[in-house]
Amino acid sequence: MAYDFDRIIDRRGTDSCKWDSDPRTIEGADYPLEDGLLPMWIADMDFEVAPEIKEALVHRAEHGVYGYTLVPDSCYEAIISWMERRHGWRVKKDWMRFVPGAVMAGHMVIQAFCHPGDKVIIQTPVYYPFYRMIFNNGARISRCPLTLKGDRYEIDFEEFERCAADPRASFFILCSPHNPVGRVWTREELTRLGEICRRNHVHVLSDELHCDIIMPGHKHIPFASVNEENSAGSITAIAPSKTFNLAGLQATVIITPDPELRRRLDNVLESNSVSRPNLFAITAMEAAYSRCEKWVDEMNAYVSGNYEYLKKAMAQRLPKVRVMPLEGTYLAWLDFRAMEPDGKKLQQRMLTKAKIWLDEGWLFGPEGSGFERVVLACPRRYVEDAVDRFAEAFAAASL
Repeated sequence: MAYDFDRIIDRRGTDSCKWDSDPRTIEGADYPLEDGLLPMWIADMDFEVAPEIKEALVHRAEHGVYGYTLVPDSCYEAIISWMERRHGWRVKKDWMRFVPGAVMAGHMVIQAFCHPGDKVIIQTPVYYPFYRMIFNNGARISRCPLTLKGDRYEIDFEEFERCAADPRASFFILCSPHNPVGRVWTREELTRLGEICRRNHVHVLSDELHCDIIMPGHKHIPFASVNEENSAGSITAIAPSKTFNLAGLQATVIITPDPELRRRLDNVLESNSVSRPNLFAITAMEAAYSRCEKWVDEMNAYVSGNYEYLKKAMAQRLPKVRVMPLEGTYLAWLDFRAMEPDGKKLQQRMLTKAKIWLDEGWLFGPEGSGFERVVLACPRRYVEDAVDRFAEAFAAASL
């Protein structure tokens, strides 16, 4: 069965965050905005979910009773089987806990393992909710910027060692694959990160929500699967939200192999009354992880095609804009600094000239200023439209 990822689904009027949010709420946009913005900002897909998920949800809804619901063994088994088949990591049922979302998972983990004033290491530019997770729980941010060498982001291990050696550094949030720069970390990189963290008594939260969205020639390796030491010192977050477009059902899985870390996490989950996911999230998770592998494979191939189109079209239309290599995630990272080095002026041009709503690079940290993040999990027509808008907005500047 071939899935139709070219199909345009009108999401306006469905209370979609991406399509129905008021552009007047855009951070930093203190100027008039016209209607007709093309939204390619928030990281969800404009694809319909796999038919197997839709069928499972409709069947469950038809039952008509939506009371308190257990997570069945079959759901756990679907997750365990998926992680082993796709990523070579054999997890166990008692390692898993459920929370309503990845950002909440981060809050819970920091509450469990950080004291007020502790430092949490992040590799900037990085997913901007990490900043709120840290700040809102009384911890402090320790920036360890990635190094851009040519078109490839790399880890500055000397700087990472310095950050980890700080006596107040107690935690590291790893984004794997990395959002927004699109890196899929190698086994060697993950091993070295783990060694530094272990040597300096720094625990790790590995945010692996994009782990299933991997481009050709790359392979995601779970941080905890690298060796026993990484497993013992880390907590991993996965979810069906990015892989299967299920963010609205709010289900994230926290995997904690070490019993002592799991005990500390359980204490925080219980104190915040976090328990089982809702019944529709349970239904969708089981269907997704057990029946939708072919859909994921075809979706990845389609996103890869979108990226290749974007890269080629931008090289032809705006050759000064660098489209950074995409190894994982469905998020393209574009360097507009040669066209407009001022991040705030770049945002204004995007919103008022290109009429396209993106996540601005500066949101991810100062290292991202002058970059734009573009969501590619959408029909090709949207990517074509985006390139046209970029070209028109910079027509005079590119001469």
